[in-house]
Amino acid sequence: MIKNYFKIAWRNIMKNKVFSLINVIGLTIGLSASFVIGLMIFYDATFDNFHKDGDRIYRVVTDFKAPEGQFYNPGVTLALKDAIKGNSNFEVISEFYIERPMKVENRANNLEFKLPKFAIFADQDYFKIFDYTFIAGDHTNTLNNPNEVILTKERAEKYFPNTEISDIIGKTLVYNDSINTTVKGIVENFENRTDIVFQEFISHPTLLQTRMRENIIRKNWNNTNSSSQLFVKLTPNADIASIKERFKSIATEHADEEDIKYNQERIFQLQTLNDIHFNENYGIYDWSSGQASKSLLKNLALVALFLLLLGCINFINLNTAQATQRAKEIGIRKTLGSSRKQLISQFMGETFLLVIIAALLSLLLSRWLINVFSDFVPKDLSFELFKAPIVAMSVIVLLVIVTFLSGFYPAMVLSKFNTVSVLKNHLAVGEKKVKLRKFLTVFQFTIAQVFIIATLLVGKQINYLLSKDMGFKSDAVISTFRPIGESGLDKMELFAEKLQSIPEINKISLGNYTPASFSSNTTTMTRIDNGKEIYGDIQLLHGDTNYLELFEIDLLAGRTRLNDTIKELVINDTARKFYGFNTPEEAVGQTLTYEDEALPIVGVMEDFHQRSLKTEIKPMSFLGDFYRGNWTYFSQAHIALKNESSDNLENTITKIENEYKAIFPGEAFRMQFLDETIENFYKREQKISKLLNWATGLSILISCLGLLGLVIYTTNRRVKEIGVRKVLGASLFQINTLLCKEFLILVTIAFVVASPLAWYGIHNWLQDFAYKTSISFWVFLISGLAMIIFALLIISAKTLQAANANPVNSLRSE
Repeated sequence: MIKNYFKIAWRNIMKNKVFSLINVIGLTIGLSASFVIGLMIFYDATFDNFHKDGDRIYRVVTDFKAPEGQFYNPGVTLALKDAIKGNSNFEVISEFYIERPMKVENRANNLEFKLPKFAIFADQDYFKIFDYTFIAGDHTNTLNNPNEVILTKERAEKYFPNTEISDIIGKTLVYNDSINTTVKGIVENFENRTDIVFQEFISHPTLLQTRMRENIIRKNWNNTNSSSQLFVKLTPNADIASIKERFKSIATEHADEEDIKYNQERIFQLQTLNDIHFNENYGIYDWSSGQASKSLLKNLALVALFLLLLGCINFINLNTAQATQRAKEIGIRKTLGSSRKQLISQFMGETFLLVIIAALLSLLLSRWLINVFSDFVPKDLSFELFKAPIVAMSVIVLLVIVTFLSGFYPAMVLSKFNTVSVLKNHLAVGEKKVKLRKFLTVFQFTIAQVFIIATLLVGKQINYLLSKDMGFKSDAVISTFRPIGESGLDKMELFAEKLQSIPEINKISLGNYTPASFSSNTTTMTRIDNGKEIYGDIQLLHGDTNYLELFEIDLLAGRTRLNDTIKELVINDTARKFYGFNTPEEAVGQTLTYEDEALPIVGVMEDFHQRSLKTEIKPMSFLGDFYRGNWTYFSQAHIALKNESSDNLENTITKIENEYKAIFPGEAFRMQFLDETIENFYKREQKISKLLNWATGLSILISCLGLLGLVIYTTNRRVKEIGVRKVLGASLFQINTLLCKEFLILVTIAFVVASPLAWYGIHNWLQDFAYKTSISFWVFLISGLAMIIFALLIISAKTLQAANANPVNSLRSE
């Protein structure tokens, strides 16, 4: 019987090729999007879910509350571990410090490795929290003593090539020229997806031999460093509320006078292990892999859901519309003894067959879509994830759900026909079924309309962000970076001097960050005004006396600093207002207190955007390099190029690189175009725009295919009516208007419904931006007209064909 069901189902599919093709295309698009987006959600949701007792492992992080807002730090003060020792809620407490070595040497084999990533100074309890598999060495006595190191297998093979793993134990690695360590163990790399990406573990006591010695000894409560990490493993019956209360009391006990005076609060928080992958407030350890976003995944899931619903709606619409054409088949089946249950099974079988065909096509398309969505898809996400049992089972469940959503209602409608009425040709189309088709059509075009409006408005905002004047020169400016291991200024000054001989270069300036960058340096400065203290955060920007001129930042009052080391300040106009100066001229000659020293304000510069336009302009002070005796802030050389053609740009960069390598031999040349930095501020918005472009195109395609199917069905039913009207003198335009009117009304209703929904969604999205474009009326008008034109083209393609038909042929049977 099952075989017979599928045989009949296949015949019906082939009999109605156009409708079947429309259904398959709609379902294929929806399923393909669901498969790929489902893989992405599965990929990100399964990070660090393999650790033993992972639900009891937490990272301790620090939040800071102040009148200016809330700030987040993934690290803690080094003093916290000792303060929570002995608490019965903690089974294991482990601290480690992230420190990237300048270089690592295997002197026995004359091998040197510069700036290895993912090295930490870990204590002996680290391997009690994270369950690594030891393949060599003693796992019971790890990292207790100074100058010990444990390597992952991958890192061990890199440092000791062509050496047996067991033979590496006891060998020596030298860190930063002077720290000799002995390899005590080798562990397997984690095979599962994880954000715990560390590759080498140096014993924590070894930190006393590094620049961190004083910090380790003093353990200052007021020093919170993101590199200082603390993980805890709770006992099975731990009281979370009690832990939070203890954290609160510790923070209160160690709050300094300044925190209390300025109403600042420090809060220690427990962050779950699986939250590390998603929480942008604290970040992940491997920044190059990119932080996952729950909101982005939710938006992707909604896109997949809507596209799948559109495909299901097409199926429902077309199958209920065709119901009368299959009425006689149903009547005969019932006369021959078929029960309603058997008929439902037959129609659900047809639906399932179409869904299976769509699913097979979707699996083929998924490989291609993974490449199309490369901006969203992590690099190591592959098609092989479909082999995971939970993914395979989810696909099967999804196909069953889609079959039920698409086929159950049409099956109920078809199996409900009265046998006598069907065989007497007394079958009328139910008003409820017509209303349902109209509702579903409106729903389809509402979704498509929302996508169109959102695409136009998001594109408008991104164009606004990228084209808005940032307040400084950003085109044809290159920044080159000092080697990480280099601490002096002499070579940077020599580099700047050599660059002056390159004719394609206009100006050169030494400093730290560009006016807008992903990095920031913030401190506090105070002004005493008639006994009233004005205290607040201010960003610091360091640069030489050429800096403002190179970036074309104008002064509103005063002058720039006299030299690079003098203790003078140039503040921006926002800082001028914050500290209560009525005019730029009034600020010049006044002082701000910084680290108990009164520094004179010699100039006020125009405001510029220090970061993306999501954030407001902050108070800023431009200062020099007056700590030069101990270290230098001038770590970058900023280069303004002359307006050269793109053909000469590569040649100019080659000249700059050659000078760099002559002064810093063996070092990697690092450079960044300033306009690229600004563009990178909006990577996520550009991803959203690309997503909306695809979603809009696919939703329009599915909706218009569904509309085409309904138009074909409607015109086929009204062939004789069209013939009679032509005989009675109706023009082609009149007939086309008659046939189009009903569908265009539905599209117009969809526009009316979609407009406020799209406005609400985009309005909320724009609240993330301090500077934003307006939600223009013309965007809605254009999107509405575009949708009507799409629909009109689809409708007219069929209606004009029907209206052009010879009425003799359509009326011949009469």
